[in-house]
Amino acid sequence: MRKTISAAAAGLAVLAASLAVPAAAYAGDAAATKTLHLRKGLTLKIPSSWRVDADRADWLRVITGSCPTKGTDTYGFRDSGCHSFWILGPKAIKVGHELFQAYTPDGPFYPATDVGPCPVKKKLYIGRTTLAEKGLRQVGPGHKADYRDWAGTCRTLTSGTVKARFNQREWYLPTSRILVIDQWRTPGLAAILENATWN
Repeated sequence: MRKTISAAAAGLAVLAASLAVPAAAYAGDAAATKTLHLRKGLTLKIPSSWRVDADRADWLRVITGSCPTKGTDTYGFRDSGCHSFWILGPKAIKVGHELFQAYTPDGPFYPATDVGPCPVKKKLYIGRTTLAEKGLRQVGPGHKADYRDWAGTCRTLTSGTVKARFNQREWYLPTSRILVIDQWRTPGLAAILENATWN
């Protein structure tokens, strides 16, 4: 029993340490954060260690950790292993469903016509995706997003065996035409969005 309690306490300590940096982003620690100005006046405070790739305005990517595909020809929405989340604008939303139809919250963002690569594990492919959670989520004062959490599986292409799982969280602001997509359960992101400001 003592070993179990000690192990649980150690696990909680590791979890608390892993959340410390993202927590600074919404706790007001200016030295540990930077400001990210987005379309329609949406402003986020994010950890200063996160890198912003704004090469394409409607496909802005915030890289939060390791990103082995950066600088390669596979870098993009359908790559594997790049710890990040996306902030998408109208041009991306316009082609956000299968067969490049316009995105709506009734299905996960998936701008493709074929089987996509697994976002969290290389050499696997996306299998079945089911709705795990939905509702409204605050994104700064006076703005609520249509929120969806899609639970996905990653399978081998040959046997179809499930080898990994991921969740694709989506915050959609239809009036502002902004869609935030996170396939890595980025620590602190929900609170960062909740504490956003609008200018």
